[in-house]
Amino acid sequence: MAELVGPRVYSCCNCRNHVCLHDDIISKAFQGRNGRAFLFSHAMNVVVGAKEDRQLLTGLHTVADIYCNDCREVLGWKYERAYEETQKYKEGKFIFEKSKIVKENW
Repeated sequence: MAELVGPRVYSCCNCRNHVCLHDDIISKAFQGRNGRAFLFSHAMNVVVGAKEDRQLLTGLHTVADIYCNDCREVLGWKYERAYEETQKYKEGKFIFEKSKIVKENW
């Protein structure tokens, strides 16, 4: 008999609100404010904050912090605009800091 397995999700470390799916990971080789971070193609149950220009390791980007929809914990940021051509693939994508998310359904 086959077991039904739900999607592997990541949740907010603070309130366990589901915020992203494991299948949406593009890369695990990113740096956040507080250590390692993952680049995701999609996010859910988050609030996108105000846009601002930030000088990151890979150059100048317009980003917006993302917050948990339930507890308002800052989880990472959304890339709104990349100024360098080689960084354009990040536009519309989400960074979640590894220390801010926990695995669920694994």
